[in-house]
Amino acid sequence: MAHAEFPLPDVGEGLTEAEIVAWKVKPGDTVTVNQVLVEIETAKSLVELPSPFAGTVTELLAEEGATVEVGAPIIRVDSAGGTIELQAPANDSESLGAVSDPSGMAEKEESGAVLVGYGSKGGHTATRRRRPGAAVPNPDAPAAPARTTARRPGTPVIAKPPIRKLAKDLDVDLGQVTATGPGGEVLREDVIRQAEQASVFRNIETPAWPAEREERIPVKGVRKATAQAMVASAFTAPHVSVFTDVNATRTMEFVKRLKASPDFAGVRVSPLLVMAKAVIWAVRRNPTVNSTWTDEEIIVRHYVNLGIAAATPRGLIVPNVKDAQELSLLELAQSLEQLTLTAREGKTQPAEMSGGTITITNLGSFGMDTGTPILNPGEVGIVALGAIKQKPWVVDGEVRPAYVTTVGASFDHRVVDGDVASRFTADVASVLEEPALLLD
Repeated sequence: MAHAEFPLPDVGEGLTEAEIVAWKVKPGDTVTVNQVLVEIETAKSLVELPSPFAGTVTELLAEEGATVEVGAPIIRVDSAGGTIELQAPANDSESLGAVSDPSGMAEKEESGAVLVGYGSKGGHTATRRRRPGAAVPNPDAPAAPARTTARRPGTPVIAKPPIRKLAKDLDVDLGQVTATGPGGEVLREDVIRQAEQASVFRNIETPAWPAEREERIPVKGVRKATAQAMVASAFTAPHVSVFTDVNATRTMEFVKRLKASPDFAGVRVSPLLVMAKAVIWAVRRNPTVNSTWTDEEIIVRHYVNLGIAAATPRGLIVPNVKDAQELSLLELAQSLEQLTLTAREGKTQPAEMSGGTITITNLGSFGMDTGTPILNPGEVGIVALGAIKQKPWVVDGEVRPAYVTTVGASFDHRVVDGDVASRFTADVASVLEEPALLLD
């Protein structure tokens, strides 16, 4: 009987260790090529590792909760036929557990698995996964269209399978959802709105003080990596920040029209979409904010890998939309939705967080008016979108109600001077004030 040991692979980001989170197999199980063996947590993400061979699990060589160095064996597999069956499955980026080899042939087991989506250094191709999950709440989004359908008791719920799966993931009772789709069909935004409302009510309850006087939380994984990156950024790059108030009334009207458009049916649309387009437009007019600094040179990127700061249960991560400047408004909306859903699921991969060029942080989703964001390492610009609220606004000497927000931005002052920082921020604000500028 032949056996092989599967070493913990480097998932392509130069990582040296990872924590064993959960085994998906146990001794005695029969495994096939590409079957998920284990879930690990790196410094950047939660990753599922697939099996590069077929056989029977004889031993798990690392316990859950243990931190293992890259290259150390983590599982032993035997084959009843006397040989280990090595295969090279199709290179399918939609399959999280794929194993690939540039030559199209399987690697020897001693070399470990090479996972699709890792190790690529120069690509800027977006990977979109069709995986439903929880969405990032946005209390600033305008109310849904008035077209609603009341459901009589006992009436069957009309919802497509992906919407039913989303409702299950978000713990939403479809029978309690107000449908806004044609013929009383429940749409994705209906489910998300119900989940957000339920979350608000759950948050009203104040938990009792724990019996323990103190709690000790190990600093590891995403939290450790974020802390190191933020300290390095704050004390390496000299930050300069600017702020401006914006009348975003036309942005809110534009978002409302997009929500009612058949082209955007079933797609999550919020002011963040307009903000993303505004940043891309402003980068084109002020390219140095889309740079990176080295001691020898400033590298100006003529493409936009747009980072979106996302608060997840595992900590702050910044996945990015690759080559966002090439996307239409609809494609950008779809990419942002998939990015946030994947982040909420904890399935964002290291390759999706590498190569960012400029970042947006949506403080408005937490009800904050503004803040002073810290630069994502390797970037020289970050933009903050504050909450959009109705406030008095003076127009031609008259006070009128308007949807007002604050745009804040921080820059690396080694690269971006005050005039460029101001022009860039003003350009972003001008699009929020008049989204028609996006049509130029």
